[in-house]
Amino acid sequence: MIPISDALNFLDRETIALPADEIKLEASVGRILAENVRADLDLPPFDRSQMDGFAVRVEDVRDAPVDLEIIGESVAGKGFGGEVNSGEAVRIMTGAPVPSGADSVQMVELTESDGDKVTIKNAAKPEQNIVPRAAEVKAGTVVLEKGEIITKNMIATLASFGYYKINVSKRPCVKILATGSEIVDISEKPAEDQIRNSNSWMIAEFAKKYADVEMLPIIRDDLESLKSAIREAASSCDCLIISGGVSVGDYDFTKPALRELGAEIFFEKVSLKPGKPTVFAKLGETLIFGLPGNPVSVAVTFYVFARTALLRMQGAKFPELNRGFAKLLHPIKSTKGRDALLPASFSTDSAGHLTIETLRFSGSSNFITFARAEGLVFVPAGVDLNAGEVAEIYFFD
Repeated sequence: MIPISDALNFLDRETIALPADEIKLEASVGRILAENVRADLDLPPFDRSQMDGFAVRVEDVRDAPVDLEIIGESVAGKGFGGEVNSGEAVRIMTGAPVPSGADSVQMVELTESDGDKVTIKNAAKPEQNIVPRAAEVKAGTVVLEKGEIITKNMIATLASFGYYKINVSKRPCVKILATGSEIVDISEKPAEDQIRNSNSWMIAEFAKKYADVEMLPIIRDDLESLKSAIREAASSCDCLIISGGVSVGDYDFTKPALRELGAEIFFEKVSLKPGKPTVFAKLGETLIFGLPGNPVSVAVTFYVFARTALLRMQGAKFPELNRGFAKLLHPIKSTKGRDALLPASFSTDSAGHLTIETLRFSGSSNFITFARAEGLVFVPAGVDLNAGEVAEIYFFD
């Protein structure tokens, strides 16, 4: 049995980055950048007015009020092409280029114009109401980094710098295989001693955010059938996720099947509750995860291990779950010899502090309780946590 940290080190070592894809900008949200995104121009690309008003020379309005000649205007998309000389002003709109020669903009509320004359009522300071060229970003600057997950908020940045096509990491192909003679399809009514195949549907929903997913037919508890299914699936995907059959019972065939196929097994027991019998292996270049059959164990081990591997395949900068800290509303008893990652929901108290509501978790098959989970709370092995203590938490994304 190995610590969680050692298991994650195996993932890091054995996960090979996939090649890049060039895709259109409109299809990029959720994908992972395979290149640094650089500004191809200064932003703003010129000295820009922050106000409607008049572009002036500071030395001309030092002894305001003064009258100046209006020699033109500068509007967004069409700047004034001439130069402002002594005694002159240019009418200017918000967002428009500040004309050459002017070094300040006086807001229209502090002026009074009539025809081609304007009275500047107040003195102006240098660079007043002007955003200098490149104040936001200089051409050539990296604005988004390789390995970042593209969000909706990034689209304006990509569009502003001409990334109508963008290089992202290829999405992994993931196949999902449920094992167990007691499993039937969700469209069927289970007979006595049977249950519906909830695990494949849950894993598929989790995984489709990070990969292209295919659910495979259920495999009964038969070693040769399982070997055949694993062999075929692993030949045509980047990652195979198997649920069930990873313990040591007479009908747990996942590990024997992997061994007989010649797969390299890196770990098969993790110091984790729930999820102790998690398996991580490799057959050829295909990563294989054997997850426990109980639904909450499946969910926890998917998020901790399989999700991490899928993001590492795509070169994500931060493949692990987002981490934070919050105050416990209720005590939690620890597990001897194993760290625990227990489902929890989060709320905010009257002081604005994040709090942890531990769910009434009766066991790793309690998927009804898990339906309300927003993340996991970490309970170190052998360390009981008291109400009011601050605990480490991980958020589902």
